[in-house]
Amino acid sequence: MSIHIPLPIPTHPEASSPSALSEKEQALYDVVLKHFSAADYTLPDVNQEKAALVVDEKFWLSYECLLRYLRATKWDSNDAIKRLEDTLKWRRDFGMYDTITPQHVEPEATTGKEFLFGYDTRGRPALYMCPSKQNTEESPRQIHYTVWMLERGIDLMGPGVETLALMIDYADKAKNPSIGTARTVLNILQTHYPERLGLALIAHLPWLLHAFYKLITPFIDPFTRLKMVFNPVITKNGLFRTAVDAEAWSANGESRVFEPDQLVQEGWNGSQPFVYSHAIYWEALVKLCEERRSRMIAAWHCIGGKVGTKEWEVKVAVRDEAMNVQVDAENVLAKNGQLQS
Repeated sequence: MSIHIPLPIPTHPEASSPSALSEKEQALYDVVLKHFSAADYTLPDVNQEKAALVVDEKFWLSYECLLRYLRATKWDSNDAIKRLEDTLKWRRDFGMYDTITPQHVEPEATTGKEFLFGYDTRGRPALYMCPSKQNTEESPRQIHYTVWMLERGIDLMGPGVETLALMIDYADKAKNPSIGTARTVLNILQTHYPERLGLALIAHLPWLLHAFYKLITPFIDPFTRLKMVFNPVITKNGLFRTAVDAEAWSANGESRVFEPDQLVQEGWNGSQPFVYSHAIYWEALVKLCEERRSRMIAAWHCIGGKVGTKEWEVKVAVRDEAMNVQVDAENVLAKNGQLQS
């Protein structure tokens, strides 16, 4: 029987909290936190009537977010502050909080050219891209859709997870976007989503399309290039970066990137019979992400609702709430004699 909805978010009870910072790192982090936490803080070069941060922006400025930008700027606190402010302004200008809605991007989604399904062995959400299912002409909305899907992948990251796995399948005579569109998307990812890409797996890449990647490689930063894996190896045991990893794998090994039950069958030879049905999947994804984000915002408010709140604490609170609800439901069923042992 086919599956048409996203898989549930792993609970990851074994996930560990963020590691402690060194004394120097903590001092630099404190500089950035103090800057954005000031009671009278406003975004520079913005109309003063709209310069104050809104709730969504304060929520975005998490402990982990500040650290991602500090690491991306090699721990230069002034550069990190500037990049954070540039991204805050870009998110507004791009329409993240008003224009980029499910209704706006849905025409791009009807064929399933991008979908979120499953998680790798590190708990990273898998964002599948199927260029052969392209259904629209190049336009700003195509880029809006890619960014919207990236944001939904971030919504579905569990405790301790900050990156996603990008899965691009070039089967079925898939075509690449133009160099211009590719450069625009790359610029957005590298400038406004630092340290969000965990891995990029590119399958069934024909030799003719290698030329395209050679053309865009100069625009990909060296750190991102290291995360790109072309034509990964897929066996009955799952997905691996290389044939060497696949041959050396054991049940206790860590070289496996995806377990079979977290991979789709089509194009990736997984065990999940996922078939994209827009009428079912789209509603389920939008509902799942909206409900999860609502719970995260509520948890954030309960924790204190401040800039610098840890994503870890927010996600653990949401995870534990969901687990408690599940336990309560099972207890009610057991009490009513409806749960078999």
